[in-house]
Amino acid sequence: MLTLKQFLKSEVVPAYGCTEPGAVALGVARAYQELKSRSHALHPNDVNLVLVEVSDSIYKNGLNVGIPGTGGARGNAIAAALGILCGEPERGLEVLHASTPKLAKEADSWVKTGRVKVIRNSYGAGVYIKAVVKAGGHEATSLIQYEHANITKIEYDGETVFDNTIDESHETKEESVLEILKERDYRQSLILLDEMDEEDESYLLHGADLCKTIAEYGIKHKLSAFGSNMKDESLFSMLAVDSDNIICKIRKHCEAAAVARMAGAPLPVMSSAGSGNHGITAILPVVLLGEYMKKSDKDIARALAISHLSTSFIKSRLGKLSPVCGCVVAAGPGAAAGMVSLLGGDMEKAASAMIMVIAATIGMICDGGKESCSLKVGIGSQEACLAAVYAIQGGKIDKFQGIVGSSLEQTVENMGLLSDRGMADMDSVILEILDQQN
Repeated sequence: MLTLKQFLKSEVVPAYGCTEPGAVALGVARAYQELKSRSHALHPNDVNLVLVEVSDSIYKNGLNVGIPGTGGARGNAIAAALGILCGEPERGLEVLHASTPKLAKEADSWVKTGRVKVIRNSYGAGVYIKAVVKAGGHEATSLIQYEHANITKIEYDGETVFDNTIDESHETKEESVLEILKERDYRQSLILLDEMDEEDESYLLHGADLCKTIAEYGIKHKLSAFGSNMKDESLFSMLAVDSDNIICKIRKHCEAAAVARMAGAPLPVMSSAGSGNHGITAILPVVLLGEYMKKSDKDIARALAISHLSTSFIKSRLGKLSPVCGCVVAAGPGAAAGMVSLLGGDMEKAASAMIMVIAATIGMICDGGKESCSLKVGIGSQEACLAAVYAIQGGKIDKFQGIVGSSLEQTVENMGLLSDRGMADMDSVILEILDQQN
């Protein structure tokens, strides 16, 4: 039986930097920890080789993204080296909390000398990270699957010391939260709201504070997706970005938060469904609208819970990583549902808003983690706002149109089919392009 607290613990967690390099660092750090637990005198300089195999999706999303605290270092390989040099696996996706520019420079030398290698394993699907660390004549291996912080197997010198992988009957030993949600319809998924207590409310509002802080960081430093600071704010004032237009304010804050995170700002965010950018998209529009409407903390927290649950409901059908941009087609609809709640709408209107966002954004692809993801986050947040307003006024797509089905559930299933089968070769083509550019 899934509880709200279990859901939040699994799907709504702090993340320091982009999730994919963080997960790579976590896998490496955990393998290194296994070696150190058996030889307390082990030092990072004793490490001979770090070899990491990752799925195409992990490789793509972590290839060009900034790592917090490093002064501009980027990518999975640097993250893997930092997993040895300063990784704290007990911190989960905040594993690289202690990164510094000096350590990043050392990590870069490890990569350039071939001491650290990250390679693609095209047979690994979705979230798949296998990290092997060799030191002192021994080696340890960690395996991450299904979810970014989910270590399913640990080996030492070829012997298994921990195993929670899929067994011969193809059933996981512990069913994941998304697998549980996949078996439920939307109404059943939102039943968890009835369990919310003050502890849950406080946790959800803490996540909102994390996302607001990084948005303010991005705005203060005038960061943009285009690699330069925004010099003339008057042009944006002309477009009402700096006025009381709440939709413009939401988009500006979401873009600022996402670009700061992708550039490696030394601040955590609260993730949603395994992604920090999903978290920004699912959280900021809801909390900013709630504050604009002068809603109570209780109302805002409930709306945030609806947003997270709605996002994970969609991700349970899409998978943790997909060829389509989950910030737009999953967290965007999630935010729309949360905002419908703040505007006084019911579950049916929330579903209508979610369908509208999906219909508007389904073709948007994921081409890896980088600063320009902020533009997609901004689009998702803005579409969420508009859809929520339309839905409150009775707007809906009430007949089959394209992939839109007879219900939210069927629409999301259709989207999953399009993503899985219609875009089956998308990642390989994107990776071919990225490899040519790097």
